[in-house]
Amino acid sequence: MRGFYSRKIHSLLGVIPLGGFFLEHMLTNFSAVEGGASGFNDSVLWLNSLPLVFFLELFGIWLPLLYHGVYGLYIAYQSKPNLNRYNLERNWRYTLQRYTGVITFIFIVWHVFETRFQVTLGNVKHEELGGVMHNIVTQPLLLAFYVIGIVSASFHFSNGLWSFLISWGITVGPRSQKASSILCLGLFVLVTLMFIVSLVTFRDSEFQSVASAASIVQSLSTAI
Repeated sequence: MRGFYSRKIHSLLGVIPLGGFFLEHMLTNFSAVEGGASGFNDSVLWLNSLPLVFFLELFGIWLPLLYHGVYGLYIAYQSKPNLNRYNLERNWRYTLQRYTGVITFIFIVWHVFETRFQVTLGNVKHEELGGVMHNIVTQPLLLAFYVIGIVSASFHFSNGLWSFLISWGITVGPRSQKASSILCLGLFVLVTLMFIVSLVTFRDSEFQSVASAASIVQSLSTAI
């Protein structure tokens, strides 16, 4: 029963609140497409101006992410894929969910280190994150890593949502499960495209100007 409840909590946290945060992060990044560097900065600054933002992040993102990520690695370690015996759709979903979970965890740790952790250390300001993303996505290897991470995270979330609906008794019959499968597939495509379009937008020279300005300010501060 302990394992049962642990998996239930793991499943719930993957959708609430982490799924909500994932979609919010997608919209924040997509604000770069809609409003350019100023639109992206406005979205970032608005999020960080929310009341009790530290506690919102701690209990709504970091602690759930720590539990979901670490326990997810444990689940992936204990999993026993059997595609060689049963080459079925659900087995493929099961296997890809484990693989993409590991990739997503590695990607998130790296992404947080490059962005949010640097803000915490004082190396980067919130309004300079657009420039940070520009520096990342203009490097081919890092861009490829980010694309792989985004595709993995989008699939892990969308397929996890489909599995969540089944395991929590929301989609019980074959018809409802087939309908949710189509909807979750559509969600996977939509989220992936919006994230990748955002990455392409961060390559724009407008964000290069933000990165250059941040470098100048940092050099002056160091000289002083």
